[in-house]
Amino acid sequence: MHILVMHRVPDSFVRYAEQIDHEAHDVTYVSAPDRLATLPDGVRGRRIERAGTGDTADEVLAAVAGLPRPDLVVALSEYDLLPAARVREALGVDGPDVRAVLPTRDKVVMKSAVVAAGIRAPRFAPLATALAQGAGSLPWSGRTVLKPLAGASSEGISTHPGPAEALAAATGVDVDSFEVEEFVEGPVIHVDGLLATGAPVAVQASRYVGTCLGYAAGRPLGSVQIDTTPRITEWALACLRAVGIEDGPFHLEGVDTPEGLVFLEVGARVGGADVVDTFELATGVHMPSVQVRLMVDGSGAPPLARTPGPHERYGWFAVPGHTLGTRYCRIEGEKPFRDDPVVLRWLQRAPDEPVKDVITYADADVPIAGVAGPATTDLLERFFTEFFASVSVAPAEEPS
Repeated sequence: MHILVMHRVPDSFVRYAEQIDHEAHDVTYVSAPDRLATLPDGVRGRRIERAGTGDTADEVLAAVAGLPRPDLVVALSEYDLLPAARVREALGVDGPDVRAVLPTRDKVVMKSAVVAAGIRAPRFAPLATALAQGAGSLPWSGRTVLKPLAGASSEGISTHPGPAEALAAATGVDVDSFEVEEFVEGPVIHVDGLLATGAPVAVQASRYVGTCLGYAAGRPLGSVQIDTTPRITEWALACLRAVGIEDGPFHLEGVDTPEGLVFLEVGARVGGADVVDTFELATGVHMPSVQVRLMVDGSGAPPLARTPGPHERYGWFAVPGHTLGTRYCRIEGEKPFRDDPVVLRWLQRAPDEPVKDVITYADADVPIAGVAGPATTDLLERFFTEFFASVSVAPAEEPS
């Protein structure tokens, strides 16, 4: 089988070399220059560099021109799901096409599918429609979110007191690439897992400590695993069916309101930050590698997941640095927490180590990140809350 991998996610994260028999299969990796060093070492296969500056699908198609038609196109990054669909369509390869992928990338298509299935979601409208018809046409009056249709990591999202203010703030944006939606109050949960032919291999629910919007603005964020109740699992599976996710990983977010769970968004990919690690610690399932194995070998024998007990919860935390205005930082207030027994992994940048100046959840690119557990949900939540209130990150001069 000829396997085309649209490479973006590092091999250390996916474990391609362990999941694909590179002797039995003809494997082609197409990678942008900045990701070449993260390809698997010591395995047979083509490694083709693309420019990484233009349209991803066009670059991949140009890179594989003249090669045998792939039997499988593998793309694990959220940013590559739609380009991979275009590549499949252009080459006539089985797998999710653009129409199948849109409900997991376009927020309007996504929520339309969920609402059509009878699941509650925030009321919403395409930005172009809302601007044409005016704020009074929107069926809500409170806090309003202005959001990119296919964004990630809360980039480009802003909240406003009402619809009129949100529309007024939309100057200078591509109106066809944004939506507006009502702000739904309540704790935000995320449900992560893996499906094989529609059946759950493993599912784990978590609750955020802090908010993704707060993180985008420069505040710490974490999440702690909670009981994955039948109510949460049934709701999650209904959401996944609505958007057509039947195989592979998912990262689903919702608001836990007194009236029930409210859908926010879903991705047909693993969660960011250290979701993969905490999920594996709790369930024994490493989502990216299992996803690749199921894609290559079929869904015949998914792994058996374990069910963690109430004292076996894990959580991840990240302290951002992208809003500092400098690549270097001074960290204070963290020392009482870094040696706490609940901490499983703590990564902290030294004063002479730069951090990324763009939003990221990667451990190696932020001032502090890590994993805590095993412990109860309450203990983890308390630890994160106290840590976030105590730590401070300030800009620092570049070391000489």
